[in-house]
Amino acid sequence: MRVESAAELRSLQGWLRSDPEVRRSATVEVRGTAPRPGEMGTAMDVLDLVTGNGWSAASFVLALVAWRQTRQQRGRLEIHRGDTVYVLTGHSDEEVERLIRALDTDHDEDASQ
Repeated sequence: MRVESAAELRSLQGWLRSDPEVRRSATVEVRGTAPRPGEMGTAMDVLDLVTGNGWSAASFVLALVAWRQTRQQRGRLEIHRGDTVYVLTGHSDEEVERLIRALDTDHDEDASQ
């Protein structure tokens, strides 16, 4: 997952780690690349979510929406799964349901392979 800043990424990591449903079925880690010469901080930080058998896309997406509602600025949230990118820009019921269905479908396909 990508958000607009490293601080927001760490906030999201803490939020997801504190959610019992997410914590039960996934590990949540921040990964970054080493800065290039002359750069301060990391060049790119991403939140890496590894799911297990108890994966619930609904619980995960609802945790994301709850976190976003606590933020003053609700920027774009990108969820990358393989070559597919899902974008959460708001938290309308339709957008949330679409994201849940897409992640559930992708997870079911991954589990069958």
